[in-house]
Amino acid sequence: MAWIVLVMAGLFEMLGVLFINIYAKRNNISSLLGLVLFFSLSFVCLSIAMHTIPMSTSYAVWTGIGAVGGALLGIVYYGESKDLKRMFFIGLILASTIGLKLIS
Repeated sequence: MAWIVLVMAGLFEMLGVLFINIYAKRNNISSLLGLVLFFSLSFVCLSIAMHTIPMSTSYAVWTGIGAVGGALLGIVYYGESKDLKRMFFIGLILASTIGLKLIS
């Protein structure tokens, strides 16, 4: 169950990153509320997961999901580069995150 909560924390972080970009472009209260809501949910879920999963693993997986998710959101929604080298390193982050789960 803790791993599911940790994945949820990472997904909420992705949404928080998305709302940072939305807030930077629109600068309105609803964007700011979305940003605060999703990062708050992310930290709450991370805190819950850390009751079971060691801090080092939890934090690494959480940031990995957020980093990969943020990069993929940028590629899909904002037309950022799909360069082969960039995709390789995004895949490397993802593989490392999965590796941490497998050895835990």
